[in-house]
Amino acid sequence: MCRLFALTSEEPQSPMIAMRALDVMREGHDGSGVGLFLSDLSGPFEELKGAPILSGIFTNSGLKRLDEYMMTLGFMTKHKISIKTPKTPPPGTPKRDVYLIRAYEYPESWDGLDQGEVEQRLLATRLQLRQMGEEKGDMIIYSFWPDVIMIKEIGDPMKVSEYLHLDHEELRARVILAQGRQNTNYAINLYACHPFFIQGIASMTNGENTAFVPIREFLMSRGFPGYIGYQSDSEVFTHIAHYTVRRLGLGIEAYKHVITPLQDEDLPKHPDGAFLTQLKHSCRRLIIDGPNCVMGRLPDNTLFLVQDRKKLRPAVAGGKKGMFAFSSEMCGLDATIPDRDKTKDFQPMHLDTVIIPSDRSEVHICSQMDSLPLLH
Repeated sequence: MCRLFALTSEEPQSPMIAMRALDVMREGHDGSGVGLFLSDLSGPFEELKGAPILSGIFTNSGLKRLDEYMMTLGFMTKHKISIKTPKTPPPGTPKRDVYLIRAYEYPESWDGLDQGEVEQRLLATRLQLRQMGEEKGDMIIYSFWPDVIMIKEIGDPMKVSEYLHLDHEELRARVILAQGRQNTNYAINLYACHPFFIQGIASMTNGENTAFVPIREFLMSRGFPGYIGYQSDSEVFTHIAHYTVRRLGLGIEAYKHVITPLQDEDLPKHPDGAFLTQLKHSCRRLIIDGPNCVMGRLPDNTLFLVQDRKKLRPAVAGGKKGMFAFSSEMCGLDATIPDRDKTKDFQPMHLDTVIIPSDRSEVHICSQMDSLPLLH
């Protein structure tokens, strides 16, 4: 199993807060890797809120190729973080040339484009860079999007975080997703490391998805260029969330109706039964087979947490006004927000979706038996 931790806070927090939460849950992951997603950034990146940020790992030759390619497109560097690592990495962590976090100014040729076109071009640029990197093995591209930083590496989360100086002041963020992974693949591929991200939507999963192949085939048949990759069977959870919210135009409350729809006998009793019956039929190939626990982030920095019907992967939500978290284990929550009212902690059941809105005011629980808000 893996261990997951997600935090949303009014005050910017260091990624180390998430690393410490993973560390107290270390019996649930084997230290084979760590993934980190940061948004609602502070410092210089907050001042550059709309500028796309490129996150990845490069060889020296790969960085040169990146610079040449970005210049041909018209992207100019506005700000970057230089991560200076010790000469000797932690045990199991490869020696890398460059960990890149760089904000760009948009090309002049993009002036006047509508938001949708800009987002499609950002996606296309990331996919092109990823393809270039896979061809020569000199680039690993995690994200290219405004107000988003992603860092992934092989090794023990605490040791990697110290090695990469994740306590860097410019890495402080108000939304943090972190995963300590257990290697269940034959070989470790950083593209298989959670969290995953596409066009403003991120998610990470603890579990396994034996329905992976039909889900992958359905997504790849949609004609959307971003539905590729799938080195992990959990990446489809991010793409299903994207498909639900961005392609179908539904709220995150509908996400569970796609991945774990109600039983046929329950649908006629639901206030939106006719719509949900049609949704279940049209998205049948997106139904998951777990057990799975999914934590994610939406473009407006809302956090969400769901589990499948088997509910064999633990999770708890809790916090206080201005600071809430999801954690695979209670001890992760205790280590992060010890002064919360623990009587309000919530462990979701299989019908629940837990939502922490971007105003960080409360933990909101919605059930699959409730009406869908966008339909009323």
